[in-house]
Amino acid sequence: MRSPKELSLDNKIISALNGLVPPGTALRTVKLLVEDDEIQSLQEYANTVSIKRLGFNDHGPVHMRTVVLNAVIMMGLLRKAGIPTSLEAEECGSFEDSLTAVLLAAMLHDLGMSVGRQDHEIHSASLACPIMDRILREIYPGDTARRVTIRSLALEGISGHMGNRTIYSLEAGVILVADGCDMKKGRARIPMAMAGSPRVGDIHKYSANSIEDVRIQAGKEKPVRIEVLMSSEVGLFQIEEVLLGKIAASTAKRYIELYALVNDGEPKRYL
Repeated sequence: MRSPKELSLDNKIISALNGLVPPGTALRTVKLLVEDDEIQSLQEYANTVSIKRLGFNDHGPVHMRTVVLNAVIMMGLLRKAGIPTSLEAEECGSFEDSLTAVLLAAMLHDLGMSVGRQDHEIHSASLACPIMDRILREIYPGDTARRVTIRSLALEGISGHMGNRTIYSLEAGVILVADGCDMKKGRARIPMAMAGSPRVGDIHKYSANSIEDVRIQAGKEKPVRIEVLMSSEVGLFQIEEVLLGKIAASTAKRYIELYALVNDGEPKRYL
């Protein structure tokens, strides 16, 4: 059973896709992903392990859907600016093929948290592979070459989303940044509510709890402008220790402007 928040995000994702591409493979892929019982169960258990066992923030169905939405918005902004995806530039596929790979990677990138934190991106790739095969057979029946291409691209996005492995495709770079942008205070609410005495790592929770919103929109100098709105300067820790590192490791870095705003004050530009 999907929560109201998950259903709201599902609707936002579908709306964003409808404004980007005609109804087709991308929309079918999203509908298969959000209605899949195995994916839902893995995401929910990943969240249980993350929050209850490890004391981390949300790594479940809401987080993964948020990353999907962020990625779709970024893909749309890059396309509007005339930036080709890696599949397009290499003449291996269409924009919609790239979008399909991004949707798969974003929706499945943290499944490995159901196993544990260490190397969770590799566990995610392992758990996602048979699921992607099953879904891609429905989307591209009889087209083995296309299925292999999209699956490979999605696996790069999943395995590279922590920023500690070199990635090469623009699509994987979008996943990296889309994941880093999910850091506003709602993500830190549950572990903070469960916390007892302070412990190592709590600065990440307090930092995230000061972030009111993250906006991804068209930039003035570059295709993508990311604005992080916060209630306190402690939120700068989250930008400087998490988001900046992910952008620096991303193939999409050259297309991104990054600003921080504290209490609607003067914007602080990072990129």
